[in-house]
Amino acid sequence: MESYGSVITGLADYRPTNLVTNEELSKSTTVTPEWIEDRTGIRSRHHAGPEETIVAMAAEAGKKALTMAGLDYADVDLVILATASRAQRMPGAAPQVASTIGLPNAGAFDVNAVCAGFTYSLALASNAVRVGDARHALVVGAERTSDWINPETPDTYAIFGDGAGAAVVSRSEKHGIFPAVWGSDGKRAPVLELTDFPELGREYVTMDGPLVYKWATSNMPKAAKRAAARAGVELSDVKWLVMHQANKRILDTVARALRWDDECVARDVVEAGNTSAASVPLALTRLHESGRTTPGDLVLTLGFGAGLTYAGQIVTMP
Repeated sequence: MESYGSVITGLADYRPTNLVTNEELSKSTTVTPEWIEDRTGIRSRHHAGPEETIVAMAAEAGKKALTMAGLDYADVDLVILATASRAQRMPGAAPQVASTIGLPNAGAFDVNAVCAGFTYSLALASNAVRVGDARHALVVGAERTSDWINPETPDTYAIFGDGAGAAVVSRSEKHGIFPAVWGSDGKRAPVLELTDFPELGREYVTMDGPLVYKWATSNMPKAAKRAAARAGVELSDVKWLVMHQANKRILDTVARALRWDDECVARDVVEAGNTSAASVPLALTRLHESGRTTPGDLVLTLGFGAGLTYAGQIVTMP
């Protein structure tokens, strides 16, 4: 069987128009703007409006990523949508994303690995391209987490935001997306989940923040080292660290454990909050658009969260 390399050829994002600052958010809950920033490092987040559905946001990010990649829509063979916040459980949203963009030949399916969804999906897309099942794949992480947060639980209400980020994975003679490392711990599922609130007649996100912090900061440095080993590089060869943007404290703690250059750690969380499966591609796109990267820069991507799940890989920047 012939095999190929895979690379990222396009990156793009969609950030909802409604930017919610800590000052605005604090009016709806019981904590101050200072409490939010001190605890999470977050200063603002985007909340999607009625027309900014998961499908609509994913399609907008996807179209921009395909434009950057310079692709004819007929050449896209696969669409993978990572999302965990869509209220409609069936059918999946990926086929609607493909049709909204106008991709005539693309297979499409959803992945729900919550905050690790994009890194899982990137691995699946890379594998499809490398074995010849697809020439080009569109991978999108899109979330409306604001639909599932309760003002009465500030530790989740203050953190989560909405948005979509997309990457195009293309066949190449080079290897620009290296093998993934991944894992899970289902025994800890209750740490971060949707919980039914009978008195309110609906579900909201609940989270044991200290346990999430302890698990992530204990396990992500080890996952980072495994990802570098799978790519056949030293961590010192990798320039950028782009983790799931859970909160700034986790990012800073993991970066210190890895002795990472502080200037080369993505901190999109400060302006965008925790956007679950959208956070890694949003951060990658902002990093690319900032002009701080050059083509070929090695990046470590790590997604982690509810499930509990994690996945990551070394990639090269387009």
